[in-house]
Amino acid sequence: MRKKWNFYVKVLVIEEEEGDVSAERLSREITRSIEKIYGVRAAEVTSVTTE
Repeated sequence: MRKKWNFYVKVLVIEEEEGDVSAERLSREITRSIEKIYGVRAAEVTSVTTE
């Protein structure tokens, strides 16, 4: 039987200048990179917070 793995990763991004990149665009780029580099079937951002 094949195993299904779920990994929960926290990523902290520090913007150098305000308003450079939208959270949605950054989320898409992160998930796209994870899918491409690691060959995963699906990656998603489930929440975004700001400090």
